[in-house]
Amino acid sequence: MSDLVIARSLFGTTMGFHIIFATIGVGLPFMILTAELLYQKTKDIEYVVMAKRWTKAFAVLLGVGIPTGTIAGTQLSLLWPGFMKVIGIVMALPFQIEIYAFFIEALFMSIYVYAAERIAPWMRIASLVLVAIGAMGSAVLITNVHAFEGTPAGFRVVDGKIVDVHPWVAFFNPSFFINAGHVAFSAYTTGAFVIATVSAYKMLKSDSSSRVFRFHRKALMLSLVIGGIFSLLTALNGHETAQSLHKYQPEKLAAAEGLFETQSHAPLAIGGFTDRETEKVKWGIEVPWALSFLAGNSFDTVVKGLNDFPEDEWPPLFIHTLFNGMVGIGSLLILIAFLGIFWKKVFKKEHLPKWLMWLYVASGPLAVLSIEFGWIFACTGRQPWTIYRVLSTKDSVTTATNLGVLFILFTAVYIILALSVIFVLRYYFKKNKVEDDLNRAEQKGVPLFSSNS
Repeated sequence: MSDLVIARSLFGTTMGFHIIFATIGVGLPFMILTAELLYQKTKDIEYVVMAKRWTKAFAVLLGVGIPTGTIAGTQLSLLWPGFMKVIGIVMALPFQIEIYAFFIEALFMSIYVYAAERIAPWMRIASLVLVAIGAMGSAVLITNVHAFEGTPAGFRVVDGKIVDVHPWVAFFNPSFFINAGHVAFSAYTTGAFVIATVSAYKMLKSDSSSRVFRFHRKALMLSLVIGGIFSLLTALNGHETAQSLHKYQPEKLAAAEGLFETQSHAPLAIGGFTDRETEKVKWGIEVPWALSFLAGNSFDTVVKGLNDFPEDEWPPLFIHTLFNGMVGIGSLLILIAFLGIFWKKVFKKEHLPKWLMWLYVASGPLAVLSIEFGWIFACTGRQPWTIYRVLSTKDSVTTATNLGVLFILFTAVYIILALSVIFVLRYYFKKNKVEDDLNRAEQKGVPLFSSNS
């Protein structure tokens, strides 16, 4: 492999690992806040126990998300000096503000964990609101750099020099709000379905008449409501994203749909894979005119094909498969979320069918996989540019060589971290069972965190 490919693989592996913890780290605080709000409204101790247990899991995940995020930041400087030079001049602001967002998240999570029994209910709610804002702010500020890469703004390049810099224009680049919405909605979706995975699995392993079963059933229904709402919002936001691609990165949209010829009434290709030789999507299902409508809210919208661009500026054609995987999983999550809600609330069925329960067990990993597909699609689909039509990837990479050893070592570190997270979570929740937490809550007047847990 070339040094460029190894550098991309090393940074891609780091981000692929980090984004799991970063995404869940945004979604879980929202679930904790929801459970705390429900407890304050209903005084049902099961909700406060949910908040407690989810907070413990969040703390473990945060403990991995922080160092992997630090590694990602370090690798940006070491592997992509050309990119960081531009960012340092034009877009340093998000990196600086992100630190404060993280401080807010960490500070108020500490207050919630260690002082919840000593502060008023409204202060507990306020702490969690600030935790959720800090987590979301941190994610949006960092991923806004990615939005800037796709739709750069706020500066000009004259004779190879960056001039006429306007940081706030760069910050609020054309993709800012769409990207921020997608980050928020998809993170809340993922957080909810990760909870659904655990709850459904515990229900399948518990007696249906037990208190544990009822606890996890309540957690499952809460996660389906939250997950259903935000998965639907993610899909609607995806429509806006497609229109943004049509306007600002047309070759990326063309590659995502395997469209080679510019045309109006362009079809939407679902499934299959893009064949370069035949310039078609093989084994896919075409929905007539749908891509034109998706891109411009009109069947007459002209969508540019790949043949309108130099082939050396085409994104990799496999992004069609990534795009379909992301959309397919998102559609499935919407379906199963609302199916479970209807089954319980409309059909008045107490027990969900076993096949549906196993789908819920799979939903969390599928949501994470969808995040991975989306992240790879977004970054790979921008190639061969680091900053679209401003800075190529080959011009932004380090001149250092022999990166293969680092790639192997970092991969080994991530495997060890992943196994450690699994071990710690399993150990903690085996030691601290749901029944024990419920009993402690009843005996001690519903403290949120007891000293021996």
